[in-house]
Amino acid sequence: MKKHNWPVENVRHWLEPGPIVLISSRWQEQDNIMTLGWHTILEFSPSLVGCMISAGNASFERIRQSGECVINLPDVTMADTVAKIGNCSADTTDKFAAFSLTAEKSQQVSAPSIAECHANFECRLYDDTMIKRYNFFIFEVVAARVKPEPEWPQTLHYAGDGVFRTDGEVIDRKKWFTKVS
Repeated sequence: MKKHNWPVENVRHWLEPGPIVLISSRWQEQDNIMTLGWHTILEFSPSLVGCMISAGNASFERIRQSGECVINLPDVTMADTVAKIGNCSADTTDKFAAFSLTAEKSQQVSAPSIAECHANFECRLYDDTMIKRYNFFIFEVVAARVKPEPEWPQTLHYAGDGVFRTDGEVIDRKKWFTKVS
């Protein structure tokens, strides 16, 4: 089958590999939640995660000032909530209240975790050198909590234009991996 040209501004449809996350933050006693799809693992130890947070987002300055956040992993049951959070403003909406989410005390950071999410990864700003130019934050995960079940939650992946896809089946190829991680 012949391939056809694809608009370069829409490559995220194919390359957005990571699950959608909800970033919770706190600055000056104000909590916020934002939906984020632009993140990547940068290092195993220390555990570093890079996140591109638009400067136009209310969370940008809150996270920049506080130097911390929580990366919360929702599952497919939260699809409507994830979409709605991504399409409302912190200036007019208390997102915890509006979406009936439980702000849970975090272990290592002041930003709240979201109890309804499958996992919570508490982060501190590790490197801020790319924020000014690229809005790219590098965080160190300083605490992590994950629900024991399901082992592989069905997560959401954004394809752009309001369309999400979900994970597929788990394929185990451990026998081919000879390096110990």
